[in-house]
Amino acid sequence: MEIQPECVPCLIKRCIYEARLEDSTKEYQVVKESLRILNETYEEGAVSADIATRVHKRVYEIIGTKDPYREIKKRCNEVANSLLPRGRKFVEGGGLRESALVSVVGNVMDFGFRDDYDGPDYLTQKFDELLSEGFGHDDIDEIEKILRDADNVIFFTDNTGEIVLDTLLMKAIKEYGVYLTVIVKGEPILTDATMEDALEFGIDKIADRVETTGGFTIGVDPSLLNEELERDIREADLIIAKGMANWESLSETDYGPIAYLTRSKCRPVADSMGVPLDVNVAKLFY
Repeated sequence: MEIQPECVPCLIKRCIYEARLEDSTKEYQVVKESLRILNETYEEGAVSADIATRVHKRVYEIIGTKDPYREIKKRCNEVANSLLPRGRKFVEGGGLRESALVSVVGNVMDFGFRDDYDGPDYLTQKFDELLSEGFGHDDIDEIEKILRDADNVIFFTDNTGEIVLDTLLMKAIKEYGVYLTVIVKGEPILTDATMEDALEFGIDKIADRVETTGGFTIGVDPSLLNEELERDIREADLIIAKGMANWESLSETDYGPIAYLTRSKCRPVADSMGVPLDVNVAKLFY
């Protein structure tokens, strides 16, 4: 996805949030360095995920941590795990659509850029309401049609907490008899799930293989993927990509078909995907 003017204040706001999580005395330096990188890289046609990766990497260096979100991420997993029985009940008697919806609702566990998403407990308060909305864009029937004939499926995860609710969708996907590869982040970045989260919640027992993106990156940087995994992604019958950052990065590749499952939480992403703002999205791109 091409970076939009609206992405700039959003990115700066998130960087300030990170500084306050770790060391609020570094806010001035964080903003100054973020603006310097933006001044060097922001131009028409630039990819939002690439710029954000550079900015966040520098912010982490300034505030002196590899994971400023570590405590929030723990709480995200606790909250999602407490909601898992409600998610199972919602999915019970249903199928792919219901499990995908629970998975997408978990995508609100993403903090630092919107005032209403004020912490992990937001999902506890809004869980049933968000489920009741259903999908604002629904390509589940088309996605399911591909799954019926698929052999190999790739699943890119997004946030901690969210990954707990993703397990319901992963189990539903396995019902189609596919070989499922789940990919988490190679290093802590934002609130994204890592191998530690995948192992904690038994994703290695659900999926046939669990891999990582290979490094510090917003979304997916194909250059960081190991050669075998990159080939498998390219040859997959279906790619499931959770969250907005995966859209921002993977939309710049020629991988496909890709089913993007996300909450459309910001205007630039919603507009670029061609979906309404603030809805649950299941959209297939070839």
